[in-house]
Amino acid sequence: MSTTTMSAGPAPHTLSRARWASRTQFAALGVFGGVWGVHIPSVKQQFELSESGLSMVLLSIACGAVLSLFFAGRVIGQLGARRATMLASAIMGLLLAAILHWPGLAWVLPAGIVFGAAMSLFDVAINADGTALEAASGKAVMGSLHGSFSLGGMAGAALAAAMLRADIAPEWQLAGTALAVVAIVWNAARSMLDAHPPASSDEPEAHFAWPRGTLLVIGLLIFSGMTAEGVMYDWSVLYLKQELAMPQDAAGLGFAVFSAAMAAARFGGDALRARHPEHLLLRNGALLAAVAMAAVLLIGQPWVALAGYACVGVGLALCVPILFNAATRVPGVSRAAAIASVSSIGYSGFLIGPPLIGFVAHHASLTAALGLVVVAAGALALGARRASC
Repeated sequence: MSTTTMSAGPAPHTLSRARWASRTQFAALGVFGGVWGVHIPSVKQQFELSESGLSMVLLSIACGAVLSLFFAGRVIGQLGARRATMLASAIMGLLLAAILHWPGLAWVLPAGIVFGAAMSLFDVAINADGTALEAASGKAVMGSLHGSFSLGGMAGAALAAAMLRADIAPEWQLAGTALAVVAIVWNAARSMLDAHPPASSDEPEAHFAWPRGTLLVIGLLIFSGMTAEGVMYDWSVLYLKQELAMPQDAAGLGFAVFSAAMAAARFGGDALRARHPEHLLLRNGALLAAVAMAAVLLIGQPWVALAGYACVGVGLALCVPILFNAATRVPGVSRAAAIASVSSIGYSGFLIGPPLIGFVAHHASLTAALGLVVVAAGALALGARRASC
């Protein structure tokens, strides 16, 4: 474990409140994502979009998220993590509530760019705050924070699904959920450490740091991990249904098993990080994911696939917590700028991986295409030692 214990810092009760505040913010981001994911079909239906039109909406959000990374560090440096989190959550909530009320696609696309940018700013702010919390307390917490995000995502999706079954209008669902989550975020923000006030003269300036050297390597490792994770989220259920002929309701267990295993491993991962070198945890986890996915594709049996999905979730669980923390230890770069820098490469894994799978599946098969998970996890294992910087 490579976090730094500070000789003087916040009181224990202040740190305890800050940890709960950070968990709440990560869970809130997960809820936003889970609710949005369930209501993507609502957007498609409301604006009568084709698949290509819906792809444009999703791409606008992705573009906004990536563009935001170029100024997120500066914004957090100027406002502090607390105010940046509050600002970003308010923008996300407003746009989520309004998404079904825009006159047409010409309004939805720029709104999607702003929504993605706000989500990215929120993400960088809470991750930077989480690494500062580790440094202030001397305890590993990033795994549990990302575990809270995973639980929030599942809770948001379940909440939206329950409201749909109750025949609550989608626009009321989105508005009510957005208002509630923003209120929770703002209340929790009062207990954040606010570890990123405007930088003093002897601190690194919180501008965007172009990924080079160690930051570039860490960014590429995050890219590998997020590519594998994104593919699992988007294609794992279809593989079970299409390739293994599982009924759709049973195939949905694949997503649940993968997500639940990842969340559980993240909550347990902090104790492992306190006892074992992080690069070994990263390497062994990536190897587990690669071997498990290879077994899924080679054996091609439903029960093997579900067990393999769980192993992949466990293997990839600590990738982002470990590598984000490693990025903040690169000298001469502020925490927020370091996370934004490696995220600019890493998040593109979510953008590139799923479409690449579709291209390969179209020209070969989905089974062959999902071999990308094995390749990405293997690359992560090979480069894992760089996490010990």
